[in-house]
Amino acid sequence: MSIKAGDKAPEFTLKNQNTEDVSLSSFQGKNVVLLFFPFANTGICTKEMCTMRDNYSRYTELNAQILGVSVDSPFSLKMWEEKNNLNFPLLSDFNKEVCKAYGAMHDVFAPGKFDYMGVAKRSAFVIDKDGIVKYAEILDNPGEEPNYEKIKEALQE
Repeated sequence: MSIKAGDKAPEFTLKNQNTEDVSLSSFQGKNVVLLFFPFANTGICTKEMCTMRDNYSRYTELNAQILGVSVDSPFSLKMWEEKNNLNFPLLSDFNKEVCKAYGAMHDVFAPGKFDYMGVAKRSAFVIDKDGIVKYAEILDNPGEEPNYEKIKEALQE
């Protein structure tokens, strides 16, 4: 079941790229832009996270914290963060529990090409200061990027 606008965002605690615990509830009082992505060090994922990096100040002006989530290990995420100078937490959902809770999981990623099981779907959620989802976008095509304008619109409401 996918999370949709109006739902209470499922709480989670995941390890970041520095192997520190990060909980959604630790951002209470802030908006959160929660971005699930398939794999670190891949073309579209890098483009998406670098777009967020380059617009980071715009999101902080909207009282928003960006969080990136994938099934990659914290160690892979750390190398990717350093390589791309990413300026927000990258969270490892290595056990795939949070992706499933948000309905952001490919059963099979790139069927016939890779057939990887249990990879995050590229998804974007805007969660308000009270933990309510204001915007939800779950993309079936990993080659598409989320709608950045709609994310900003949801933050401005």
